[in-house]
Amino acid sequence: MSVIRGRAWLFGDNVDTDVILPGKYLVLTDPNELAKHALEGLVQDFYKKISKGDIIVAGKNFGCGSSREHAPIALKYAGVGAVVAESFSRIFFRNSINIGLPAVISKDARRVIKENEQISIHLDEGYILRESGEKIPVEGYPEFLLEILKDGGLLQNLKRKFAGMGGVSRTPP
Repeated sequence: MSVIRGRAWLFGDNVDTDVILPGKYLVLTDPNELAKHALEGLVQDFYKKISKGDIIVAGKNFGCGSSREHAPIALKYAGVGAVVAESFSRIFFRNSINIGLPAVISKDARRVIKENEQISIHLDEGYILRESGEKIPVEGYPEFLLEILKDGGLLQNLKRKFAGMGGVSRTPP
């Protein structure tokens, strides 16, 4: 997988899905419209301030709350390249992987990375590289999750896997 590079945006613990994307926007279906409201309660006009590829670095339990996939979609379409946290809600983690947004677990990142610091995430090698050259370990992904992320999400992964099968016959041979 290619390296993810961006500026760090720091957030604390328990950033829930209602903060990531307020529930009143769940009626929107266009991911680009969802992006305009990502984290709006914490950072006014976040979607205008973020640069494509920037990285959210947070504390414990990122993405807690409801199980809506709108939250990671809003972040991805706002331009977030990855979310690094000490821990994630299980459903947020899975929704993120499914849409191709890396959710990276690191016990130390939030403690040492500074706001606006340029960092790079090396998923294949299992670390975050800071501007200072310091490497921060991250929990590795199993190969099948890396493959989903490399393909851009679960749907793209399945399309690629089944494309070579020539379709499925409904009648026995």
